[in-house]
Amino acid sequence: MCGIVGLYLKDSALNARLGELFEPMLIEMTQRGPDSSGFAVYRNPAPEGEIKAVLQHPDLAFDWAWLAAKLMDRFKVDVDFKRVHSHCLVVLAAKEVGLRAEISALVPEVNVVSVGRYIEIYKEVGLPEEVAAFFDLKAMGGTHAIGHTRMATESAVTTAGSHPFSTGSDLCLVHNGSLSNHNRLRRNLERYGAVFRTENDTEVAANYFDWKLQQGLSLEDALYAGIEDLDGFYTFCIGRSDGFAVLRDPIACKPAVMAETEQWVAMASEYRALAHLPGVESARLWEPEPATVYVWEGHKAAGTYRRPLQRAS
Repeated sequence: MCGIVGLYLKDSALNARLGELFEPMLIEMTQRGPDSSGFAVYRNPAPEGEIKAVLQHPDLAFDWAWLAAKLMDRFKVDVDFKRVHSHCLVVLAAKEVGLRAEISALVPEVNVVSVGRYIEIYKEVGLPEEVAAFFDLKAMGGTHAIGHTRMATESAVTTAGSHPFSTGSDLCLVHNGSLSNHNRLRRNLERYGAVFRTENDTEVAANYFDWKLQQGLSLEDALYAGIEDLDGFYTFCIGRSDGFAVLRDPIACKPAVMAETEQWVAMASEYRALAHLPGVESARLWEPEPATVYVWEGHKAAGTYRRPLQRAS
């Protein structure tokens, strides 16, 4: 049992309040996931030609200035960096693949938590209220955020094994549920070059959707492909640079509720996480239907899509 939440602001006047609105949503899910917590926030895009990377090291005293200097020497560019509790946000002109490879070669124990122009992921072991305070979530602005509180069932409680998972540029995924075929998918994805750092089945799902997007599929089509290829029970919330999406499996046994107004759209495992949002008393409320992809992109009004399943006999 875990808790997932997502908030997408359609009204830019609310952007400065993203963290203020989102933090209570995350904390409200504590009873569903007290082991660890994390969130992805989309904000402050890096300059054109540059990327942001959020890195994590288990030693709070790790010398991030040393790593920044090494990256500066390797890529021959300026490197901005900012320590954020156990994480560090770096901004530089580099390619994602090259950056990941260089960091792995320099300090294998450093985890690349997220990479992209917009995304920043912060996650840690501990209660959601503690984790939100570690990273000062309440003070963050942005366009949208996705979060997760974890009650571990299939792998160890570690920072690396916490959600969200990000395996591609500006892509993140949180998951409530369990996949039954993740080991087979892991082996197949490794043949295409996917790299795994944990035993968490959610990392497999994240790599799967990244692979589909790299093939040129839209987010909608990638998610519908997932209905065919991912066995198990799940509710997914997936973030990209300009929007987010929600998908439940064909049985839809994991709880989820959504709400939408002219200013925002939100989802959560339970309604109580949405109850404080402005205007929620007049919002359109519904439970996401099974095997249905809900997508909001480009900071426009909602889109809901459905296709009949065509499983092989």
